[in-house]
Amino acid sequence: MRASHYFISTLKEAPSDAEVTSQKLMLRAGLIKKTAAGIYSWMPMGLKALRKVENIVREEMNRAGAIEVLMPAVQPAELWEESGRATHYGPELLRFKDRHDRDFVIGPTHEEVITDIARRDIRSYKQLPKHFYQVQTKFRDEIRPRFGVMRGREFLMKDGYSFHSSFDDLVREYHNMYATYTRIFTRIGLEFRAVAADTGSIGGTGSHEFHVIADTGEDDIAYCPDSDYAANVELAEALPISTVHGVASEALPISTVHGVASEALTKIHTPGVKTIAELAAFLNIPETQTVKAIVVESDGEVAQAVLMLLRGDHELNEIKAQNLEGIKSPLTFATPEAIAAAFGANPGSLGPVGFTGRVIMDRSVAAMSDFVIGANEDDYHYTGANTGRDFPGPEIADLRNVVAGDPSPDGKGTLALCRGIEVGHIFQLRTKYAEAMGARFLDENGREQAMEMGCYGIGVSRILGAAIEQNNDERGIIWPTAIAPFQLVICPVGWSKSDAVREAAQALYTELSEAGVDVILDDRNERPGVMFADWELIGVPHRVVIGDRGLKEGSAEYQGRRDASATAVPIAELAAFVHEKLSA
Repeated sequence: MRASHYFISTLKEAPSDAEVTSQKLMLRAGLIKKTAAGIYSWMPMGLKALRKVENIVREEMNRAGAIEVLMPAVQPAELWEESGRATHYGPELLRFKDRHDRDFVIGPTHEEVITDIARRDIRSYKQLPKHFYQVQTKFRDEIRPRFGVMRGREFLMKDGYSFHSSFDDLVREYHNMYATYTRIFTRIGLEFRAVAADTGSIGGTGSHEFHVIADTGEDDIAYCPDSDYAANVELAEALPISTVHGVASEALPISTVHGVASEALTKIHTPGVKTIAELAAFLNIPETQTVKAIVVESDGEVAQAVLMLLRGDHELNEIKAQNLEGIKSPLTFATPEAIAAAFGANPGSLGPVGFTGRVIMDRSVAAMSDFVIGANEDDYHYTGANTGRDFPGPEIADLRNVVAGDPSPDGKGTLALCRGIEVGHIFQLRTKYAEAMGARFLDENGREQAMEMGCYGIGVSRILGAAIEQNNDERGIIWPTAIAPFQLVICPVGWSKSDAVREAAQALYTELSEAGVDVILDDRNERPGVMFADWELIGVPHRVVIGDRGLKEGSAEYQGRRDASATAVPIAELAAFVHEKLSA
């Protein structure tokens, strides 16, 4: 490809509404153009990179035995009514009526459509297992689309769905997809981690997310540097970390781990104190000696106030909390009026002493003694509070987010935290959709069974944003070679002035192109500084500069995008040198 025949549209500055690095660089490099909020046109340079990601995904999915299909973006709303997700999915599901007043949706995902296909055509266990996938545009009506292609409304996704006659076979395919996704992200050239995750609105049982590690990631990941353990913070288990008489609390029954009381329960006046930070400062104690009270609503026709207790320096994990039996999901915090009615006090002075409703205590609180807690009277707290002595021993559960230094749930060290960008997610859906939509088959004994189902997604367009967040510098993008718009750019200095430069550049371009290298020749006759700035911004990983001065010495200059300086290479060895760099 010659640059003069291509479309290159770079900008010196990013638009003012661009928020994150990848969004700014993709717009500046001319990879995308904003059409509307969260909706982008893919320009030639960006589309080339997008297609390379798509091709890697398709090759590995085919290798894994999946079968490609293409389902419609527009779906009958009645399928979503059947599955029960029409209401549960919420306003992100874009709904509309056609000219006949029939209800349709723009598909954010395709569980309903593929289940409808399976129930029509799969009748016997002999037809199973089957794994269908597609690479297709999706639409989710995000309330506030942001971060460019990483949280847009319209995006390209690979979504796959497998059907099985048994749970054991679903687990087999789940592991197959885990390995397939690992190959995909390794081939693309990303630093990533697979982490255990919550199933969310998709539903099901087992779930793993694949995260590209980046400081700008939206998700917190807990991992153990000394083992393979990794989980999204929303799912990572927080083990008891205190000790009782020198014995690790995780080695004791949870109900027996609280310490021995050494202080009397004392009510003290704490005027104007509403937060844990203010309470610790007022009493001149560490936040770790305080207990915070959070009030949520119970499930059921009449919501009741449920008191949750956490150590003062810990944060409530809403996913863990809402997954507890009898708690409203999604988690709903009690209103000020409901709190006042249940406790006789306002937030900031709440506690378990004298409260007769349901109390759930985090494991870390269960190991505490002589702590400070609200007295259920405005501007008053108790010091010297102890479980069992001052209020009945409540339910104990894992309620909090893990923090760095917590013991790893696999027992192999302590946890560290990093940020990640989710680019893939695999689920064991089990029979959720099959039961709701009647996707059944006859087993080997002639009995009717619901199909076991798996679901496997990759954010194809999101991968590009994540790759840039992980690979950039002050000059622009640094693409992994496998998904770069071009692998190599040839920059002739003096293209229009020197026959020798043109001939040498054209000869190298022809040789590399015929050898299958994705190379672009910049014949735009731009000044060297302009050429170099454009290609560094675009992020082409390899560059060769050919000029009269070097040719007189029989050489050209090679420079990798991450290299601090250029390397002189003899012209006769240049093609072989480039091949070696590309295959490294």
